[in-house]
Amino acid sequence: MRLTFPERAERVLIAGMLVGIVLILQRYSLALFKTGLCILVLSTLLQIAVGNIPKTGSTGGSLVRIVILLGVVAAVFGLGVLLVPTLSRLGR
Repeated sequence: MRLTFPERAERVLIAGMLVGIVLILQRYSLALFKTGLCILVLSTLLQIAVGNIPKTGSTGGSLVRIVILLGVVAAVFGLGVLLVPTLSRLGR
């Protein structure tokens, strides 16, 4: 059985998350810890996008959807950062 691009990407990202967790859990090298943290964060952000595209999509269509979804995620994070000062003043 041949996997579609989104299915393969999802499996690679899950493997990346597991590798990132293993590197974070080791306690011998700070460089490996930092590498694991970067891998985990990137894999998680990409998984948000890949997990929300149709599993039957073509490679090109899937890549376009991933870029659009990553743009939406970046916009939401950016909006959150910009709203922090305003929202923190509301609590005073």
